[in-house]
Amino acid sequence: MFTGLVEERGTILAVEARPAGRRLWIGARTALDGTAAGDSVAVSGCCLTVVEIRADRFAADVVPETLARTTLGGWSAGDPVNLERSLRLDQRLGGHLVQGHVDGVGTVRHVTPEGEGRRVALDVPSALARFVAEKGSIAVDGMSLTVAAVTPAGCEIALIPHTLAVTVAADYAPGRAVNLEVDLLARYLDRLLAERAPREPRPVAGGAA
Repeated sequence: MFTGLVEERGTILAVEARPAGRRLWIGARTALDGTAAGDSVAVSGCCLTVVEIRADRFAADVVPETLARTTLGGWSAGDPVNLERSLRLDQRLGGHLVQGHVDGVGTVRHVTPEGEGRRVALDVPSALARFVAEKGSIAVDGMSLTVAAVTPAGCEIALIPHTLAVTVAADYAPGRAVNLEVDLLARYLDRLLAERAPREPRPVAGGAA
């Protein structure tokens, strides 16, 4: 479990082809502190398991399912990524509950300067649109962000200068693909309401009484 508060901006150092997917080598500093093989790290919103650690980097294996459903399939050496270590139970929850399970890939529609920050419009897959609400939360590349407005194509988010300084959000431009994870509570509430929805009456066996 994560908070969506990015701890540092890391870098993809190498991408190794493997029979069962790929191995990513990711340059990091803060994310290595206290991290051991087997621990989880959110890499631009994707929960990955650390399989090897060296002085300035760690490795994580990515399976074809993840490559197909996230932006990871397009990553190459030199690409920046957001990094966050998994949440400890004694930490403050400054963002919102983020699982690191990407629900879909969105696209940056346009970026507009807004004071010292920026306003970013995102196209959201139609299957995820019902989970997006104004003033609600959404994780974009692992960043816990507040939905500033809902649009016909998706939503808009407002980025403050600090977020631009310490995350990959500074690189956002029209056409860029981003990992999206909708609010955990909204997803489960939707499922519960669907279960309670009235169902069509079943026909009585044998016809009318």
